[in-house]
Amino acid sequence: MAFDLERAWALDPQVALRPEPFGALAYHFGTRRLSFLKTPQLVDVVSGLAGQPDVHSCLEAAGVDPAQRGAYLRALAGLADNGTIEPVLAEER
Repeated sequence: MAFDLERAWALDPQVALRPEPFGALAYHFGTRRLSFLKTPQLVDVVSGLAGQPDVHSCLEAAGVDPAQRGAYLRALAGLADNGTIEPVLAEER
C-alpha cells in the first residue's frame, strides 16, 4: 500500500518504542525489525499519528517546521513501508 498522506495512520500494535537520547528504537515483534527514530520530534510525530485524522494534521500538531516536512514525510513513508506504522481503517476511528 502506498503511503497516503490524507488518511489516518498509527503505530502497529506489534511495535514497541524504547526511548533513547537521540529519539527512540522501534521494535516490531512480528517481523523482528528494528527501526531508529532519529529525533525526539519524530517520536512525537509517530506517537501522535493515531490521534490525528491525517499525516498533515499530525505534523502540524507536533510543530514540525514546514521546511523540515519533506524529511519527516520520507521518514514516515519508510516506516509505513517496513510495517512500523499502518493505516487506520475508517471503522477503527
